[in-house]
Amino acid sequence: MKTYPVAAISLDGQQLTIEQVEAIARRFAPVKLSADAIDRIQASRRLVERMVRERRVAYGVTTGFGKFSDVVISREDTRQLQENLIMSHACGVGEPYPVEVVRAMIALRINALAKGYSGIRLETLTLLVEMLNRGVHPIIPQQGSLGASGDLAPLAHLVLVMLGKGEAEYEGRRLPGAAALQAAGLQPIRLHAKEGLALINGTQAMSALLCLALVDARTVLESAEVIAALSVEALRGIADAYDPRLHALRPHPGQQESARRLRAYLTGSERITEQGQLRVQDAYSLRCIPQVHGATRDTLAYVWQIVERECNSVTDNPILFSETEEVISGGNFHGQPLALAADFLAIATAELANISERRTERLVNPQLSGLPAFLTPYGGLHSGYMIAQYTAASLVSENKVLCHPASVDSIPSSANQEDHVSMGTTAARKLRTVVENTRKVLAIEYLTAAQAIDFGTGKLGAGTEKAYQLLRSHVPRLEHDRELHADIVRAEQLLRDKALLFSP
Repeated sequence: MKTYPVAAISLDGQQLTIEQVEAIARRFAPVKLSADAIDRIQASRRLVERMVRERRVAYGVTTGFGKFSDVVISREDTRQLQENLIMSHACGVGEPYPVEVVRAMIALRINALAKGYSGIRLETLTLLVEMLNRGVHPIIPQQGSLGASGDLAPLAHLVLVMLGKGEAEYEGRRLPGAAALQAAGLQPIRLHAKEGLALINGTQAMSALLCLALVDARTVLESAEVIAALSVEALRGIADAYDPRLHALRPHPGQQESARRLRAYLTGSERITEQGQLRVQDAYSLRCIPQVHGATRDTLAYVWQIVERECNSVTDNPILFSETEEVISGGNFHGQPLALAADFLAIATAELANISERRTERLVNPQLSGLPAFLTPYGGLHSGYMIAQYTAASLVSENKVLCHPASVDSIPSSANQEDHVSMGTTAARKLRTVVENTRKVLAIEYLTAAQAIDFGTGKLGAGTEKAYQLLRSHVPRLEHDRELHADIVRAEQLLRDKALLFSP
């Protein structure tokens, strides 16, 4: 078992943050249910049991699902109904999600159920808490969710393990669900009325993907700005374009913050120039960094708000209001808010890669930089960073394909009962890939900017000096051709490790 580096995070359905989701997913922070949440869960469960006793007709409790919502199920069959739901809906295909995504998914599902509107039994939810804390991670295929009736297929695979079915990863081994539970000292459960539906009706797969993508996109953005500043110095850029007076006249918060960071990173630099010193204006990839990065910064802030709100929402159906004993069927499971947000953030993140690759091209192109071709002192015999720019261009092109919005598509399902779907999970999966590609593109710019710096003289800025020295402590200057793959991996790892997130 992993040791827990932080105190247990209390889940009450009200105030879970994206940073806490990351801590649970990546640092194995433990979780617990708050006392208030337990009270709400038990009150909601009492309502379900009363409905079953009184044979009330309620979707998913005493009826079938989807197109079968008009089929009334006998009291004797309500438990079998829930187990059948899980088995029949576990139709995912493709490679399994990484453990970090599975952990985030479980944490978000617990938090949604902790709000007390879903009718689940406390002992059932406790098993989910213990699975998370003891490291029982269901094997969940990545493909198969429409993102509308919740993430039905992914969450069904999650719940299979609770029943002693399916498969799970435990301490590095892939085991049958029952064996994984037993190895962790846990026992499978039998679902009661409403519980299967409560466990799989929600947006937790796409929310989990978005939470982790947001954290990574923020790291990529902050890293991009210090790397861009290093490129500005390498190309003797004009710092006047970052003047606060200019940005006050177009007061987008992200643009102003990006300009501020550039100024701070470049403080004290002897490599930057003034208007008219070498040229009157820089190319857009240097001059417009605050406008481009700033727009991504504003998009990130918007999507962060959407996703954090979703983390603390009830996305079940039907929803039980225990105070008034009402059961209302609605559409809170529909992933449209997240689908649009994921597509928006993918486009905004891809723009960081687009403009980064253009700076890399300027660095390696002697007609644009005034530096040795492809940043090698031995051009001809050596190719230097020629093909590194190819790789960046390839990744940028791939991002453009991935940025086609998933949210504009919809395929009716369940015999046209569910006739509009969000494809939000597809959007979130694509977003993760776009973020990863962008990080690689920035790693290549980082390498080329540092190499270009080595051909010049003069003091670097307060922030760029830190960034340069950090890279050189891991990747030496390119004197002769070598396998650049390893250098790109090392540079990317610095971004992944958040090593460039120092204060400007």
